[in-house]
Amino acid sequence: MGMYFCIHGHFYQPPREDPFTGEVPREVGAEPYSNFNEKITAECYTPNAQVGNFARISFNLGGTLAAWMARHAPDTYNKIVAADRANLVTYGVGNAVAQSVHHTILPLANARDKLTQVLWGIASFRYRFGRDPVGMWLPEMAVDRATLQVLAEAGIKYTILSAEQVHGPLGGAKGLGAGPYWVRLEDRRSIAVFVRDTYLSNTLSFDMDRYRSPAEWTQAHLLTFPSHAGAGLKPGGGRREGAGGLILVATDGETFGHHHRSGVEFLRLLLSRDLSRAGYEITYLNRYLKEHPPRAEVEVLDGTSWSCAHGVARWATGCPCTAGDSTWKRALRTALTTLSDQLDGVYEETLSVLVRDPWRVRDRYIQVVLGIVRGPDFIAAHAIDGLTSAQVGRALLLLQAQLHRQRMYTSCAYFFEELSRPEPRYAIANAARAILLTRRAVGVDLLPGFRRDLAAAVSTTTGKTGADLLDEILTDALALGEDVHAR
Repeated sequence: MGMYFCIHGHFYQPPREDPFTGEVPREVGAEPYSNFNEKITAECYTPNAQVGNFARISFNLGGTLAAWMARHAPDTYNKIVAADRANLVTYGVGNAVAQSVHHTILPLANARDKLTQVLWGIASFRYRFGRDPVGMWLPEMAVDRATLQVLAEAGIKYTILSAEQVHGPLGGAKGLGAGPYWVRLEDRRSIAVFVRDTYLSNTLSFDMDRYRSPAEWTQAHLLTFPSHAGAGLKPGGGRREGAGGLILVATDGETFGHHHRSGVEFLRLLLSRDLSRAGYEITYLNRYLKEHPPRAEVEVLDGTSWSCAHGVARWATGCPCTAGDSTWKRALRTALTTLSDQLDGVYEETLSVLVRDPWRVRDRYIQVVLGIVRGPDFIAAHAIDGLTSAQVGRALLLLQAQLHRQRMYTSCAYFFEELSRPEPRYAIANAARAILLTRRAVGVDLLPGFRRDLAAAVSTTTGKTGADLLDEILTDALALGEDVHAR
């Protein structure tokens, strides 16, 4: 077996739009740009697209980033889509990978939300790239068997994990390296997983600037690599020649150009010159899976992720990965979960007499979000009977509330150390928007209970509570003409 090398770039930005205006506000730190979407596009997405790097890697383009880019950076967006199509023409399979749409930590999501996030991610990918996805990126690589079951049932063939997230004989005499490997699931289903080399991925993610050139990195890690136990590499050092199989480096796409200014050129030279000189064939995951089906099995370690040694605690209860007191995370998630259950109850009770299967309707509502179909036409296609215009409007308001309810769980809201940062505020703002849309639709006011629950989330830095942030958000919404007062 020959030696293959793949870099997977996870390209993603959260939905930064103010849920009350639909526009991205000016963001401190993005100067001279208005916001970080603009800044990172200029530093990373556009230059990588211009030099052809997107054609040489495996990549996922998060749905919320793709939507913003299609509107605000269409030339770059079109180049990225064209890179996938060029590979589709050449090799019969493109190199883009789907992503569950809102970067929700799926092991922490309930069963219905898991399904909605996956189906919305598939639909968004199909809309952008004109084909069904083969693989799907899991946000933060957070995984459990229930999530993999949803992926498999939705037709996804594989996902990507880290070596520390699986148990089994990686690499070894068979020269399997990064795989792919089978994971056996319920109902005789299975899904393939590629296993990234954590050590090599981290050397690019965090230490790229230590190397004078990609040739030096290749020499240090692929020809006379140090002792480590990354997937596909034998512990103990030595030369890797003849080991065979696939080496997979997977990292944030923003590594190349945003986190490391030299990253665009580093990636271009690595993939166009230095790896081939070292004897590696450059490939991407969709193509490699087509040519090399799984030949061994591994088990997945439930509740693990690539960026937190404490599994998924960083996004649930808080953990030592972030400085200071992060107990606000549990309180915020509890408040949002209580609200979600209430919103879902109102949604199901109201729509069950208007449409066939309200939850399937939610799963398909992404067609309206993407602009594929008009809202009234969408409701008419799923209505139990002919509906009045008031009933159609009520259904659409509650579906819009469900969209914002999904956006409450964007992972970055829980990633950092401080409640008062923009990311938790964004989650609370989407919750407020969902509450007000629901009140407008059916007259039920969930705001008092939500404010009470948010009061338990306290910033030990600023002394502000989640309820304080909610009040600030509602004040801003009132200034925009939003009716925030209960009738």
